[in-house]
Amino acid sequence: MNVQSSAVMAPPPPKRLQEMQLSPVMMRDILIKTLFRKNSNTVTDLAKAVCLPMPITQELVDLGRSQLLLEAMGTLNANSGSEMGYQLTDSGKARAMDALGQSEYYGAMPVPLDVYREQVKRQSIKNIQITREQLTTAMGHLILPNTLLDNLGPAVGSGRSILMYGPPGNGKSSISNGIRDAMGDRIYVPRAIEYAGQVITVYDPIVHSKAAAHEDDPNQLRRRNLYDTRYVVCERPTVITGGELSLDMLDLVYNPTARTYQAPLQLKSTGGIFIVDDLGRQAEPPQKLVNRWIVPLEEGKDILALQSGEKFEVPFDTLVIFSTNFHPNEIFDQAALRRIFFKIKIDGPNQEDFLKIFALVARKKKMQLCEKSLVHLLKTKYPTIKNIYANYQPVFLIDQMIAVCDFEGLPYKMTPELVDRAWANMFVKDEMIVK
Repeated sequence: MNVQSSAVMAPPPPKRLQEMQLSPVMMRDILIKTLFRKNSNTVTDLAKAVCLPMPITQELVDLGRSQLLLEAMGTLNANSGSEMGYQLTDSGKARAMDALGQSEYYGAMPVPLDVYREQVKRQSIKNIQITREQLTTAMGHLILPNTLLDNLGPAVGSGRSILMYGPPGNGKSSISNGIRDAMGDRIYVPRAIEYAGQVITVYDPIVHSKAAAHEDDPNQLRRRNLYDTRYVVCERPTVITGGELSLDMLDLVYNPTARTYQAPLQLKSTGGIFIVDDLGRQAEPPQKLVNRWIVPLEEGKDILALQSGEKFEVPFDTLVIFSTNFHPNEIFDQAALRRIFFKIKIDGPNQEDFLKIFALVARKKKMQLCEKSLVHLLKTKYPTIKNIYANYQPVFLIDQMIAVCDFEGLPYKMTPELVDRAWANMFVKDEMIVK
């Protein structure tokens, strides 16, 4: 793990109910909805369910009792030693049902948007210092020219937007993933945030990789509460979208049944990377997509809207990487290009690097090379495509040869005949199909 992980300041746990910056009614309702929906009837269980410290949870329980919504069960809970259990009164059940009718959300108490903004600053993507060594290590499996790392390093370290362009099949997606791997530290992702009394869920197990729990000394249980457990400790997130990306995927997702919101993709990627792969393959024109990003990229904030139409600002702290096979001038106007901070061309390898990649892939896949076959490939086949090499080609050709060998019962040894059969599948002949 990168030593940078220690540089991210953890969100401090709240100590008193007054510090929560949430409506007491909202907190009380979430507590009683959680008690109604889950088998949690002790303060310990409730504190774990709503992700709050015990003292604050006890304050909420006491608030519920004072309003005759909760009552002590009168006996000690059988499963929790000397701890008293609590249950909803008839009024409490009615209030829980009414609250669930307004919003099905229960469980972890949300983090107020203003409080979350402060945590975003503590763990900003712009705070990361990426070294050449880190980037080289993360991309050690790729054969890349030094000039590419010269351009890529400052781009990643700046936390600003990047446009990678060039012919297909040359590793733009792999480079994007390598950038993600180079970061290597952890941040704190809120389970949910709150704005204007509305709950927006953020933590998503599909997007966020939960970090392994620290192995604390079991005799020092208090160490586990060194941060606000309404957050989940995660690797810096990476959201990857391709041709399926549409503008409505960048809006809040409202669930009319549960009456709750889900964060859009760019908000889930806060503190991490948002990769727009295959730009130009989406239903929306690239210019229109980039126009949607202009304010976030320039001002570090995004504008979202509730069902009511009310608009509000959320942090935009994301390294956006656009990747396209088109020339930028074909898909963007100059105003849009100015707003993308780094433009990096990813070319295919030269012949020397192509041979290095070919040899690495062959060794990995146990395909025995032969000089005669390589000469045949380079002198006979590649001139037919004007000696244009691409990073995907070694893997493609060797996998094709292996498939033939498996079918024919041949040893994994490269031959000119295998090269010809593999090459035939790499391109489709331009010909008329008679119907």
